[in-house]
Amino acid sequence: MIVKPKGTYDLYGEEARKWNYVNGVIADLMEKYNYDYIRTPIFEASELFHRGVGETTDIVTKETYDFVDRGDRNMTLRPEGTAGVVRSYIENKMYGDGVQPIKLYYNGTMYRYERPQAGRDRELTQFGVEVLGCDDAMIDAEVISIPVNLFKTLGLQQVKVNINTLGDRESRDNYRQALVEYFKPHIDCLCEDCQERFKKNPLRILDCKVDADSDILKKAPITLDYLNEESKKRFDDVKKYLTLLEVEYEVNPRLVRGLDYYNHVVFEIEAKVDGFGSNNVLAAGGRYNGLVDLLGGPVTPGIGFALGMSRLIMALDLEKIELPVAKELDAYIMYVSQSEKEYAISLTQYLRMNGYKVEMEYMGRSLKSQFKQADRLNSKHLIILNEEEMQNDVIKIKDNKTKEETLVGIDYILYYFEEKTSSEEFSDEDLEKYLENNTDE
Repeated sequence: MIVKPKGTYDLYGEEARKWNYVNGVIADLMEKYNYDYIRTPIFEASELFHRGVGETTDIVTKETYDFVDRGDRNMTLRPEGTAGVVRSYIENKMYGDGVQPIKLYYNGTMYRYERPQAGRDRELTQFGVEVLGCDDAMIDAEVISIPVNLFKTLGLQQVKVNINTLGDRESRDNYRQALVEYFKPHIDCLCEDCQERFKKNPLRILDCKVDADSDILKKAPITLDYLNEESKKRFDDVKKYLTLLEVEYEVNPRLVRGLDYYNHVVFEIEAKVDGFGSNNVLAAGGRYNGLVDLLGGPVTPGIGFALGMSRLIMALDLEKIELPVAKELDAYIMYVSQSEKEYAISLTQYLRMNGYKVEMEYMGRSLKSQFKQADRLNSKHLIILNEEEMQNDVIKIKDNKTKEETLVGIDYILYYFEEKTSSEEFSDEDLEKYLENNTDE
C-alpha cells in the first residue's frame, strides 16, 4: 500500500470543513481590510529564497526542499510566502501602480524539511499578509491588528501581542556590534549552530532553541539600548497607533525574528491554549525595508506576518471552540421508480441552481434506507417523489424537524423553500418583538 510522505496530511471530512470555514473568515476579514489575494508559484528559483530569506537562517541551511529540474535549473519548493510575493511585486512592476500601498494576502502551501510534530508539518499551509510601499508606523499597527482580530473573531480569548524593534540600519549595526563583543568570550559554550551564526549573523543566536534557557542568552544586550532617536520615535508611534486600534501589547526586548530581512518593528502573537506548552506563538512578522532592493527592485518599505493554519486549527480544537461547520442539507430527494429518478435529477439541479443545498438518492436503496440516509446527512427537508402525485403536479415535502408533511405544487417549490428560509431567520421571541414594534395601536 502506498502511503503519504512523512510530515504531510490528508484533509477531508469534518476537518476539511473547519479549514474551509476558517479560510472563509480570513477572506471576509481581508475584504474588510481591503487586501487583495495573491498566489505565487509553489516552486521558484533557489536563489530567491537563499537571498530573500537569508543564507544564515535555519529555513535555508537545513529545511528547504531543493531540486534540479530537467533544464538544469536549481529550484526550491517555497518555504515561506514573503520572498515570492516580493519577487512578484518586482517582476510585475506593482511599484508603478497608481494605488499605493500594495496590500496583499496569501493562503497557500509551503514546504520545510523539519522534524514533524504537533501543529508542525513538512507540508504546511500559511496565511500571510504583505504591505509594500508604505513606511508609516500606522500601517505597522494595522498589520499587527489583523491576526489579533482574526483570532478574536474565531473565538480565541487569551490573545497576547509581543512587540520589539530592531531599529533602522544604524541601530541594528550598533546592536550587532554589541552582540559580537558580548558573545565573543562565551561562544565556545554555545551550540555549533550558534558558533556558525556568530560569524555570519549574531542576531540569530538570540533565536536559538538549543541555548534558549542559558544565562548567556538571557543576559545578552537588548535592542532597545542601541536605538537612535529616529528609531525610538518610530517605535513610540507604533505603540501609539496600536493603542488607538485597541490592540493590547507588551514590549518584549528579547524578541527577535529568525529571518535576516527584518528591521524596525518585529512581533509575535500568542494565544494561551492549554496543551500548547511553552511554544504558543500563532502568528509572527515584522518590517523588512531592505528586502525589495535586495531582490533587484527599487528601494521599497515593506511589512508582513504569517501564521500556520494547522496550529490555528489545533488551537481552536484545544480550546473546544465549536465552529459553525455542521453538515446540513436543505433537502434530500427520495424516489423508488425510474420515472421518479429521472424527475429527481432535474429537480435536484433546479434547486441547486437556485441556491439550495440538495442531495438525492444515488445508490438505489429502499425507501426505508433512504430515510436513514437523509438523517445521516442531517437534511432539514425530505422531498418524497411519488408518480401519482407528480401526475397531479404536486410533490410531498416533509419537514424533518416537525415531521409535518405538505403537498406542494410543482411550480411553487421555490416559494415553499423561500417561505421556510425566511421563517427560520426569526425565532418566536424575535417575531413577538417585531409584532410589538410594528402593530398599530
